Amino acid sequence: MGATSEHDAWDLGRSYDEYMGRWSRVVADVFLRRLAPDVRTRWADIGCGTGALTARIVSMCDPLSITGIDPSAGFVALAAEHVGGQTAAHAGTGTARFEVGSAAAVPLAEDAVDIVTSALAYNFFPDRPAALAEFRRITRPGGTLAFYVWDYPGGGVEFIDEFWKHASRLDPAAATLDEADRFPFCTADDLAVEVTAAGFADVTVEPIVVATPFADFDAFWSPFTLGAGPAPGYLASLDPDSRGRLRASLAAGLRERVTELTARAWAVTAASP
Repeated sequence: MGATSEHDAWDLGRSYDEYMGRWSRVVADVFLRRLAPDVRTRWADIGCGTGALTARIVSMCDPLSITGIDPSAGFVALAAEHVGGQTAAHAGTGTARFEVGSAAAVPLAEDAVDIVTSALAYNFFPDRPAALAEFRRITRPGGTLAFYVWDYPGGGVEFIDEFWKHASRLDPAAATLDEADRFPFCTADDLAVEVTAAGFADVTVEPIVVATPFADFDAFWSPFTLGAGPAPGYLASLDPDSRGRLRASLAAGLRERVTELTARAWAVTAASP
């Protein structure tokens, strides 16, 4: 099952795009080039967020159609704006369509898509086995499951890992909010086991490593102040003095390293039987 936190603020779509969505676009390009999907296929992007992956699929893969599903109405509206698609409330004839919905109850018919995908959302699904069962249901036999998640347990997202290391030194209770602690299953072995157990075949898990540089410390710090996502939500909960101490600790610890940070994601692919 997925772990939740009071600081998982998902309604601030533009803020989350600045915090994490921009890095998802960087990973998406590598992910899609490796996947090399057929053109004119039907896609579902589950947990589409602000549409970072959906937009890259539209521009890089020439899909016949793509439906983005997310539980946040704010994200759905922003994704439609970013991608130039339609929402369920404003139906149209474009390639991309977006709808509010749950990964455990996807509002699509059986065998509706050729490829089901997800970007950096799988670990947030409250019921991962139910989500995987839904992915099998909506994907045609012989279709493809392909998604990616950050390697939180391995400290793969360096800018988030650094934030929680410093936050936990100042406030031991913050350690329970760290994605590394909340999502221990985001490893190559555990992801392969979960997807295989759901009945998918030919499961592979490969790393994607991308640069996540910041121009300076202010550029590094700013996304954390926007309130969207676990770490920014935690920061917003602190009093001004505590925020100041955390900022000073990070500034002293990182120094010029903010220009050299990287992030690692695990990319999972499998075949629908």
